[in-house]
Amino acid sequence: MLNHTHDPALRSWVASAQAEGGDFPIQNLPHGVFRPRGSSERWRGGVAIGDQILDLSRLMGSGLARPEVLAALRAAQADSLNELMALGPTAWRALRSELSRLLREDAVEQRALASCLWPQDQAEFTLPARIGDYTDFFTSWHHMLNAGRIFQPDAPPLPNFRWLPIAYHGRASTVEVSGAPVLRPRGITRAPGQDAPHLAPVERLDYELELGLWVGPGTRRGEPVPVGQAEGHVFGLSLLNDWSARDVQAFEAMPLGPFLAKNFLTTVSPWVVTLEALAPYRCALPRRADDPPHLPHLAPPDPRSAGIDIQLQALLVPAGQDGPGVTLSRTSFRHGYWSLAQMVAHHTEGGCALRPGDLLGTGTQSGPAEGEQGCLLELTRGGQQPLTLPDGSQRRYLEDGDTLVLRAWCERTGAARIGFGDCRGTVHPAA
Repeated sequence: MLNHTHDPALRSWVASAQAEGGDFPIQNLPHGVFRPRGSSERWRGGVAIGDQILDLSRLMGSGLARPEVLAALRAAQADSLNELMALGPTAWRALRSELSRLLREDAVEQRALASCLWPQDQAEFTLPARIGDYTDFFTSWHHMLNAGRIFQPDAPPLPNFRWLPIAYHGRASTVEVSGAPVLRPRGITRAPGQDAPHLAPVERLDYELELGLWVGPGTRRGEPVPVGQAEGHVFGLSLLNDWSARDVQAFEAMPLGPFLAKNFLTTVSPWVVTLEALAPYRCALPRRADDPPHLPHLAPPDPRSAGIDIQLQALLVPAGQDGPGVTLSRTSFRHGYWSLAQMVAHHTEGGCALRPGDLLGTGTQSGPAEGEQGCLLELTRGGQQPLTLPDGSQRRYLEDGDTLVLRAWCERTGAARIGFGDCRGTVHPAA
């Protein structure tokens, strides 16, 4: 899967693309949908390069792109990426190759292309695609163990977890892009010792450190996708925060799982990092000596490259404060138990149809070590062990005014560092 677009020696004529520690070098080229901040201009597709956005509608009008990529470019400059996602890997690869050619430092088109750039800090973003359906998976072994010990301390690990990627259907109507306000929800809870539940603003508001998988070409109802072909239906990944009301979840979840505890807001980052850009960071997923063999239809063709080593970080900017924030947790997607391909294959094995732009969440990602827990539920042991912040204040769960920021990046010797940008939200009081 590696090609010239991954060459770590590549440099762009956009100077900020070479910034040390930056998220968007020429080796990345993620897609998003934007417009100038505060304007009434139409939304259009763009690609992040350094601290700039390559406006693909302007590129389309410039006549600089090669004829063989115009269909993909036309889809990529639209007000949503659904049509681009539907085109499939061959079109995605051709467009990425062309964008890499146009943006590299020796491109003869650079002077003409300079007028196609727009500063990221002067842009506003919308959802990358129109989301028809949203499914949230449960793919982290360590999150399953940690959460289970809190909600059902006497129960053994879920017996089905090692056989299939568990999931539930979420609400596409409340998926919003980074920066959307987090309105503290109301819900029905019952405190310990109380006979009757009551409706009130939730007290145990939590984040979940996840990745979001954006579906590419759709599938037909009744036609399962083989695991070996599943990645052909994955356009790319973004950060995803599935905000959770833990007190509501504890009361409502049995027997059907969470409902109001999770459907009030899900936040995604604006940039979608393509699966092709992530090729240099492939890795194996962990397997334990006592793990059962995969069922044949979920067995990865090459276990050595089933996973992706994506560094994940959650930061808290406490209410009333500024700055980069305090790291709450840091982990890696390489600790996940189930792969992207297995999620897609399992989702379709019963005949469910997927559509371009559908969103699949990976579920909270947690690692084996202390500090790698992907939510406050785990970090505070269900609120029993509050975190002490550098200013001396404590957090069991999120308070009004807190800002939660998710970040992700990939780095490896022999490859360029690439990142995902921010996924953030600020908590506001209940309406």
